[in-house]
Amino acid sequence: MPYFDTASSAPLHPVARQALQASLDEGWADPARLYREGRRARLLLDAAREAAAEAVGCRPDELVFTPSGTAAIHSAISGALAGRRRVGRHLVVSSVEHSSVLHSAATHEAAGGTVSEVPVDRLGAVSPDAYAAGLRPDTALAVLQSANHEVGTEQPVARVADACRAAGVPLLVDAAQSLAWGPVDGDWSLLAASAHKWGGPAGVGLLAVRKGVRFSPQGPADERESGRAAGFENIPAIVAAAAALRAVRAEAADEAGRLRALVDRIRARVPELITDVEVVGDPMRRLPHLVTFSCLYVDGETVLHELDRAGFSVSSGSSCTSSTLTPSHVLRAMGVLSEGNVRVSLPPGTTPQDVDGFLEVLPKVVAGVRERLGAPTAAAEPSGTGSLVVDALGKRCPIPVIELAKVIGDVPVGGTVTVLADDEAARLDIPAWCGMRGQEYVGEQAAERGAAYVVRRVS
Repeated sequence: MPYFDTASSAPLHPVARQALQASLDEGWADPARLYREGRRARLLLDAAREAAAEAVGCRPDELVFTPSGTAAIHSAISGALAGRRRVGRHLVVSSVEHSSVLHSAATHEAAGGTVSEVPVDRLGAVSPDAYAAGLRPDTALAVLQSANHEVGTEQPVARVADACRAAGVPLLVDAAQSLAWGPVDGDWSLLAASAHKWGGPAGVGLLAVRKGVRFSPQGPADERESGRAAGFENIPAIVAAAAALRAVRAEAADEAGRLRALVDRIRARVPELITDVEVVGDPMRRLPHLVTFSCLYVDGETVLHELDRAGFSVSSGSSCTSSTLTPSHVLRAMGVLSEGNVRVSLPPGTTPQDVDGFLEVLPKVVAGVRERLGAPTAAAEPSGTGSLVVDALGKRCPIPVIELAKVIGDVPVGGTVTVLADDEAARLDIPAWCGMRGQEYVGEQAAERGAAYVVRRVS
């Protein structure tokens, strides 16, 4: 039963399990106390901090442990903004940051601050020049992920860090997805990560704040973890997290090469095995274990359920799997197809047989879902009608695109099809369909309800 969703959470590393069990007997006491049980707990906590700091590339006294990666992000943003409030209240983020960053940005904006989002290209990467152009004299903090959690694209952190340093702006790096594979390059100022992403236990995050960075922890004062993470330290979990990080780093070079080859196989074979597929993300500058692709004419939720029934656990950024029925903000920012999105992130130890099994099952799953949804199987001959209107109001992804594909052959070359839709995903998926099928996307027009998307037949 292959588990292919380590980008969400990695299985507990065997070294972490051993460290957790051992430290349960030694790390239960208060590390702030001077008696022998407290001293033993303090030794375990200090050793874990040193190991984590070495992996991050910072000093032990610059690193604190938090209750989660999200808590680390929230603390980093609020503390850095408060520490530099005399400079200004402007925050810069990329448009594909993790939701924890965007939620913090929304809170800051609601409190009267300003936020700028730097766009990304179709591969999901920011331009260092565009990022530098977003910095202003009143910019208090800049945030950039080291690698994207949905498509695996690595960001030019080092070049953005140089631009931030030149502008006198601290850069916070969300390293949750990449820290298992190596330290983050560049002269960053703050860094956050989450242990369950690298095979440590859930409930442990880390936050590094370089010396010299103005930082004012928010919330009630607490004497633990330099005042940056309130509450009693979960020492057994922290010890296990640090042990796991050290272990995966020792294995990283070999595993990265092996998993990259398996991901390359998926990237190459999926478009050969399935029609109308878009593999998204940078094919070169990417995490070694992650690949994401989107399939036309399928319901993402159904695809995930069918793959689960076949024994494969994967994830999706499709709006069809979201309770809000809105497309992934990452895929939307990239301008790529969100329909039928599948994210595969391989854990260490994945075998070629596991990947071959996935590639055998996937085409059958997609074909079955397309058949159930009535997706078109061949292009129709034109009927001569110059224009058509398709009413897809009230219909959810991927039905508006399926209805478009069914009738595009009913208009002659040069004719148009207008799709009426109120599903948010249509705004992204209809232009993406046009790009994949060589048709012209004329644009979006206002409608009494939803929107009208106009497509001109080119071939």
